[in-house]
Amino acid sequence: MTFESVSYESIPHALVSGIIISILCSAVGLFLVLRRYSLFGDALAHSAFGGVAFGLFVGVYPLWIACIVAILSALGLTKVRQKFEISSDAIVAILFATGLGAGMILISISDDLDLHDIEEFLFGSAIIDTQNVITILVMAGVILTILFFTYKKLLYSTFSEEQAKASGIPVDKRSYLLIAVAGVTVVISMQLVGVLLISVLFVLPNVSAMLYSRSFKQTMFLSMCFAVSATVSGIMISYQFDIAQSGCIVLVAAVIFVGSLIAKSAGLVKTAGIMTKAR
Repeated sequence: MTFESVSYESIPHALVSGIIISILCSAVGLFLVLRRYSLFGDALAHSAFGGVAFGLFVGVYPLWIACIVAILSALGLTKVRQKFEISSDAIVAILFATGLGAGMILISISDDLDLHDIEEFLFGSAIIDTQNVITILVMAGVILTILFFTYKKLLYSTFSEEQAKASGIPVDKRSYLLIAVAGVTVVISMQLVGVLLISVLFVLPNVSAMLYSRSFKQTMFLSMCFAVSATVSGIMISYQFDIAQSGCIVLVAAVIFVGSLIAKSAGLVKTAGIMTKAR
C-alpha cells in the first residue's frame, strides 16, 4: 500500500481543486449537518465506492458510474425511509455497508484490476490532472449555482420542515435535490481525500464554524475559510514533509476543531453559535 504526497509539479492542480472542493463541501455539508445527516456524506462515499469498483471492472470512467450509483442509491433509500419510517442512521448504515460490500466483491473477482487505482479512491490522490481539475470546476460551478438559487427554501425546510410544508414549499423535492447535490459533491471530492476520509470536509469545518457564528451565512463563510485553510495547509505540509496529502488535510481540520473547542471553553468565543438554533 502506498500513500501519495504532493510533488512540486502537482501543487498548482492540487491547490486549485482542493480550494474548490473545500468550498463546495462546506456549502453542501452545512445543510447535512444541520439536518443531522453528518455521516450521510461518508455513507454516500462508500456507496459510490461500489460504483468506482464497477467502473474499473468494466473499463468505464469510474467517477461517472460512481456518481450515478451514489445518487440513485441515496434517493432510493431516502424514498424507502419516508415510506416505511426507517431512521436516518439506519439509512446511513445501509448505504455504508452495501456500497463497500459491492466494491469488495467486484475487486475480489477481477484479475487485472489495478490496486493502485483502488487506493487512490480510498485514500485520495495527490496527482490531479488538468482534465479532472476542469471537471471539478464545472461541476462545482453548477452545484454552487443551484445552491445559490435554492438555499432560502432549503434553509427554511432545514430549520422548520412543518412550517415549510405549510408555506407550500415542496420539502420532499428539496430534500431529493440536496441528496443529489451531495452525491455529486462526494464523488468529485473523492479524488482529494478519498472515500475513507471524505466526511471530514463535510463535518469538521462546519462544526467548528458553528461554535462561532450566529447566522447561517456567517457559519457558511467561516466554514469555507476553515476548510480552505485546512486543505491548503495540508497540501503544503504534505509537500514539505513528503507525507500523505489526505491525512494532512484531515489532521489540520481536526486541529482547527480542537482549537475552536478550547477557545469556546476558555470563554474567548461569546456567541451562542448556530447549533442552538438547530436543536
